[in-house]
Amino acid sequence: MTQIISAISLWIIPALISLIIVFAVWNRVPVYETFVEGAKDGFQIAINIIPHLVGMMVAITVFRESGALELLTGYLRPFLNLINFPAEVFPLAIIRPISGTGALAITSDLIAVHGADSLVGRLASTMQGSTDTTLYIITVYFGAVGIKKSGYAVKVGLFADLVGIIASLIIVSFYF
Repeated sequence: MTQIISAISLWIIPALISLIIVFAVWNRVPVYETFVEGAKDGFQIAINIIPHLVGMMVAITVFRESGALELLTGYLRPFLNLINFPAEVFPLAIIRPISGTGALAITSDLIAVHGADSLVGRLASTMQGSTDTTLYIITVYFGAVGIKKSGYAVKVGLFADLVGIIASLIIVSFYF
């Protein structure tokens, strides 16, 4: 069974790409020209979103390196202890909606320090999988298409992240 799954996973992407090309040729779509045109558009989008990404990465770095994140965690520690939320995981809850790479680094550090089978390790892993990089997504995708009014999307996205964090805590506490 493992060999079959390995073989399927090896060939699924090339098969899908081949299927798309065959379908395009069947419908008389100029495949190469369409690909080149899409690549041009993708490159232009990348150029348009770079300022948004740089601004967000600078803000994240300043927030972490200034000690503001640790200070905030220290102030909230009594409340976090009251609700049985490990204070060590709080920085992950704050960074995850902003930066996937930063959240992954925090998760890796938490697992390295506390272990993968600890409450902290399991909670961090579950939070990593049940939340998203909401502000990053809004910055990149809304910035790429020029959407200026993103207030409702930010509110709903951050609320979904909060629900993911709470659900992670409940599920990890219940099962482990």
